[in-house]
Amino acid sequence: MKNLLKKSWVVAGMLVFASVAVPVVGTTVAQAQGNAAQEMLSGAGTTGQEDGPEVESSITKIVNILLFLLGVVAVIAIIVGGIMYAVSSGDAGRAKAAKDTIMYAVIGLIVAILAYAIVNFVISSFAE
Repeated sequence: MKNLLKKSWVVAGMLVFASVAVPVVGTTVAQAQGNAAQEMLSGAGTTGQEDGPEVESSITKIVNILLFLLGVVAVIAIIVGGIMYAVSSGDAGRAKAAKDTIMYAVIGLIVAILAYAIVNFVISSFAE
C-alpha cells in the first residue's frame, strides 16, 4: 500500500510537471516565432542581400518548430514513463525501465531547451 501511494505521488508530480512544461515551451517557441516574423517583415524591403533577414528568420522558424516538437515528445515520454512506473506493480525490471524512460525524457527536454538557447544565440550573433 505504501508503494502504491509513493507511485501515485510520482505520477501526480509528473502530470504537474508536464502541465507546467508544455505551456512554458509552447510560449517560448511562440514568442520566438513572433520575433522571427517581425524580423522577416522588417527586412521585407531589402532585396539582393545574400544573407538577409529572410534566411535568418526562416532558419530560426524551422529550428524553433523542430525544438517545440522535441519538447512535446519529451513531455509525452515523461507522462508515459510515469504511467509505466505506476503500473509496474512492484516488478523491479519494469520499474527500472520506467525510471529510465523518465530520466531520458528529462535529459531530452534539457537538451531541447539548451539547443534552443544556443541556436538563438548563434543566429543573433551572426545577425549583427
